[in-house]
Order: sequence, then C-alpha cells, then structure tokens
Amino acid sequence: MDLLKPLIALLAIVNPIGVIPFYIHFTEGFSAEQRRRTVRVSAFSAFLVIAISALAGLKIIEFFGISLASFQVGGGTLLLISALQMLNARPAESRDEDVTEGDDKVDAGDSIAVVPLTIPLLTGPATISTMVIYADKTRHWWELGYLVGYGVVIGVSVWLAFSAAGRIARVLGKTGINVMTRLMGLILAALAVEVMSDGLIKLFPVLAATLR
Repeated sequence: MDLLKPLIALLAIVNPIGVIPFYIHFTEGFSAEQRRRTVRVSAFSAFLVIAISALAGLKIIEFFGISLASFQVGGGTLLLISALQMLNARPAESRDEDVTEGDDKVDAGDSIAVVPLTIPLLTGPATISTMVIYADKTRHWWELGYLVGYGVVIGVSVWLAFSAAGRIARVLGKTGINVMTRLMGLILAALAVEVMSDGLIKLFPVLAATLR
C-alpha cells in the first residue's frame, strides 16, 4: 500500500480550511471559551470518525454482505461527487440541505462541534469510504496503525485551522479559500478515478484484459 495516498485523499476530502467559513458562521456570538471547546470537540470527533472507519469499517460492510469491489465503486463515486463539489468551491462533504439540517440540530440543543461541523462538513460518506478502501489494502498491523495515525494528523489539522480561523480568513479571503478548495478537488478527482477503476476491474475482470 502506498502510505501517502490515504493521507493525501483525507486532506483533500476533509479540507478544514474550506470549512472555516462555516465554522465562523456557526460560532458567531460564542465566547472565546465556547469557541475553544468547539475546536477541541470538532478535532477529536474528526479523529474518531477516521479511526473507527479504519479499524471497523471492513467488518461493518462484511456484516451487511457488501463486496469490497462494489464498495470501491460506490466509494469512488462519492469521492468524485465530492471532488466536483470542491471544483465548484464547495466543501467536499457539504450540501445546502446538510447545513439546514445542522441548523435544526443546533436549535434542538445538539453540539455544532459534532453536527454539522464534523459530520457532514468535515467527515462524511466520502471520508468513511476512503478509510475502508485503504484499510483493505493493508497487509500488516503497522499499516493499519498508519491509517489511525492519519486520523491524528487530520484532527490536529482541524484544530490548527479552526484555532486560526479568523487570521486565515483575513489572509486568504473568500477568493483564496475558493482557489485552495478547487485545487484539492482536482487532486481528489484523480484519486476517485483510480479507486473506481480498481473496483470496476475486480467486478468485471474482462476490463483488465481490455485495458492492457
């Protein structure tokens, strides 16, 4: 397994800098301590989603009787959809209805650090699919440890980005954030095609002979 590909894919999907505008919006009117707690909970929740997906994701899809090849095609499709959204300068996991649902949950008293900031804005189906697909490629326990470690990297990156949200927004501006989101979307689109092709070849072996 190429140990860098999962990290690159995760950074492209999660893209904490692209979620900064949402963080600023949802924490408007919060005290400094409330913002700090929101940052901590969001970072830890992102790590948990990634770690659990890496460690237990394969067991879950096996429980439902889903083949990994089918999951790769479905997961690759989700990655491609996320990439297309990012190329339109939207956060990979976000949709307008997701934000509306998040607002409703906030009104109901749920923590915005988990919903909607962590799920679905930072991590969601595309993130989970990515971790399950790469977990299947592992052959040693230490490779699985790398995937969990990447969850720590993502958690730290979320913490750093949200902690510096005000400064980053002022430096980059809306245009800068949009440009960065599009660049990450382009990288993610290439990874999505690779994941989908791998799954399609497993489902339809004749494709492998055709492509040679």
